[in-house]
Amino acid sequence: MTIKHIAAVLFAILFFAVAAPAFAQAPDAAPTGPAAETSTLAPPPGIAASTGAAGGDTSFSVVSTFMRADVVVKAVMILLLLASLWSWTIIFNKIVTLSNLKRKAKRFEKLFWSGQSLDELYQQFAARNDHPLAAMFIAGLREWRRAFEGGNPRESQINGVKERIDKAMSVTILRESDGIEKNLGILATIGSVSPFVGLFGTVWGIMNSFTAIAARHDTTLAVVAPGIAEALFATAMGLLAAIPAVIFYNRFVADIGRYVNQLDAFADEFSAILSRQLDEKAR
Repeated sequence: MTIKHIAAVLFAILFFAVAAPAFAQAPDAAPTGPAAETSTLAPPPGIAASTGAAGGDTSFSVVSTFMRADVVVKAVMILLLLASLWSWTIIFNKIVTLSNLKRKAKRFEKLFWSGQSLDELYQQFAARNDHPLAAMFIAGLREWRRAFEGGNPRESQINGVKERIDKAMSVTILRESDGIEKNLGILATIGSVSPFVGLFGTVWGIMNSFTAIAARHDTTLAVVAPGIAEALFATAMGLLAAIPAVIFYNRFVADIGRYVNQLDAFADEFSAILSRQLDEKAR
């Protein structure tokens, strides 16, 4: 499954999660008794409908809260929703990628230590080195085979061959590690920036609430609550985007670190095997 497919599935899930409360919400009951005889003042010009105007939507579902919000707060919510969708796409992609890499590495090490010759393994994986462990093996063995193109190397050349083998495998590890760590910086950015973006939306929403209070000269809960709810909803969305990004970023960093250590350990073992064979052939 590609990243585009994962993003489409996540978008559909988020859409139904957001829209479901609005469809499931029951209509407000008509007021009776003395409350029916009173009417709420219309908001003054320039004040958002979120101040609890007569006839406005006073429910606190996700969709209604979003629709009542100021345009700046709406932009913040949309930005955080996209950031959350992007982070979950990266998270699912990384989970699948790391799982495949670990499975292929385990299979390769089982073949390597099964007693199969290095030449057979080279022919088997030269055309499909689709994971870092195989790529490192191919790079090291290719450099080792180049040392014998003109015959067995002399004893004075052994150290140079060993250094080239180690360098080839080290460069391969660095290149493959960069590929595995791709998009981790995006997760780190979302995890660190999203709370502040949500806080900006919260501050802006509270400013609008205070503006409504000053314009209406009314501090009742009906005037204050909608604006505060919108403001706090922006903070909640910031945390919703940031918390999974931080959790999975730390997990992926730890998993990738263990995988790179596994590559380094295999490189040392493989380098020792090739070094031993070089010493034997140079005698």
